[in-house]
Amino acid sequence: MGMFIAIILFIVFMIGVIVLYFVPIPTWIKAFSAGVHVSFGDFIGMRLRNVSPDKIIDQFIMLQRAGIHIKRQELEAHYLAGGNIAAVSLALIEAHKAGIPLHFAQAAAIDLAGRNVLEAVSMSINPKVIKTPLIEAVAKDGIQMRATARITVRANIEKLIGGAGEETVIARVGEGVVTTIGSAESHKRVLENPNMITQNVLRRGLDRGTAFEILSIDIADVDIGRNIGAQIQIEQANADKLIAQAHAESRRAEAIATEEEMKARVEEMRVKVIEAECQVPLGLANALREGRLGLPNSKSTSQLPGKPPTGQLTSSYRSV
Repeated sequence: MGMFIAIILFIVFMIGVIVLYFVPIPTWIKAFSAGVHVSFGDFIGMRLRNVSPDKIIDQFIMLQRAGIHIKRQELEAHYLAGGNIAAVSLALIEAHKAGIPLHFAQAAAIDLAGRNVLEAVSMSINPKVIKTPLIEAVAKDGIQMRATARITVRANIEKLIGGAGEETVIARVGEGVVTTIGSAESHKRVLENPNMITQNVLRRGLDRGTAFEILSIDIADVDIGRNIGAQIQIEQANADKLIAQAHAESRRAEAIATEEEMKARVEEMRVKVIEAECQVPLGLANALREGRLGLPNSKSTSQLPGKPPTGQLTSSYRSV
């Protein structure tokens, strides 16, 4: 009989140890006092599924107290999926208090997508101001304008999944500012009416396909930069000058080459003249040798004083 009682006591002791190991008594008391029914089997099941009962029960109690009725299994599933159940719970409570329609499945999907669901809900209630970096654009008169803008955006809960982020909004606004300034006839018009930039940008529907709704765009600062048109004209003039100088240098080189060629031809002609002059004595010598060179007869020409008679000269030539 004593052995039987001892076995029963041992079994009771082991059951108590197992229950104390699997069931956190303070958490169970907290749930019971809050009116949340969680059985010992539920605690054991959470332990076996490697789910922290403290985290699940705390968030479950907070949601129930806030008037948001969801199933505890949904919290467990989101926890096992690697989600942040604390952020999701706070986002649901904040959205519920602000009257923003947000379901647990939607909040869990936003959280698992990598977005901060609590920040998104806060941004839906309190819009966020995004400041663009310095945007540079050139008006049609060639004057560079520098501007910065402040974008007031509100998170669009329905488009948080798959919607573009802040970088896309900033890029689109920058593109709109550049386009508006670039289409202005004069930079003075932009300085006189900066609102033309915001009005043109807002008409473009830049928040399409993004996770935000653009409430307003304000030009924070606009200033004059460099005279790009004049600089381009100066650079073009310098380029034209260099091209003209290159053409002139080419023509000068051609003229110098032509001059040198003419000089060479003159020297060539001079050599030919010298060669021709050298042929004259040879011709005379050949003519004298062959007797083909003589003077006219005395009957037809007068005798020159101091000169021998023609016949004598001819005979002398012939004798030679």
